[in-house]
Amino acid sequence: MNIEALADKLTSWIRDEVTAGGCRGVVTGMSGGIDSAVLAVLCQRAFPESTLGVMMPCHSNPDDKAHALAVAEKFAIPMVEVALDSIHEAFMRELPEFRDNPELKHLAQANLKARLRMVALYYIANQRGYMVAGSGNRSEIAIGYFTKHGDGGVDIMPLGNLVKSQVRELARHLGVPVEIIDKPPSAGLWEGQTDEAEMGVSYEELDGYVLTGKASEEGRKRIEKMMAGSAHKRSLPPIPEF
Repeated sequence: MNIEALADKLTSWIRDEVTAGGCRGVVTGMSGGIDSAVLAVLCQRAFPESTLGVMMPCHSNPDDKAHALAVAEKFAIPMVEVALDSIHEAFMRELPEFRDNPELKHLAQANLKARLRMVALYYIANQRGYMVAGSGNRSEIAIGYFTKHGDGGVDIMPLGNLVKSQVRELARHLGVPVEIIDKPPSAGLWEGQTDEAEMGVSYEELDGYVLTGKASEEGRKRIEKMMAGSAHKRSLPPIPEF
């Protein structure tokens, strides 16, 4: 399938899924990253009059806001900003602290940001009768590189069958600004965070493994460990058979 045909097919799929769900449009988070940019453009194609981008800074890099605004302006995507900094701070003041494991505390704080964004998106979607579209791609879904009930808490994932390199190719075709395509992928959960450093494997190797099952010995072990450890994220909660 050529890239234009893929873009058209994804646009039609979004339109069909949203309509079948009895909804009038789509709401999607705009983080300033490549996945969210591609998703926003596809949603705008599917629902030119009823797509809304939501920018949700939470102690975020100012560059992310600039990049999200650049996409919204270039493709005429309506966008609102919901600042979550003070809400996150309020939660942190009220939640109990367990100081014995700083690494887990850091992760919990980052996951809270993603879950606050999910709450904001669904509030807005519910008000408008829209669906929430998520920007997860096949590579990240495979290893569980998303927050459970956070950025994984969505109604549809249009990019869920595309590995990262395919998303990048689609971004070039759609005309996503080059500075967004070329910058190191980041979830923007803390200063200096990058996806590849956190995953411990490059997207190139991860994509290759997802598509072919082949990777370096070290990469394969790392990827398979993440796949096994995140299996619970890709299924409904277990229910007893009795």
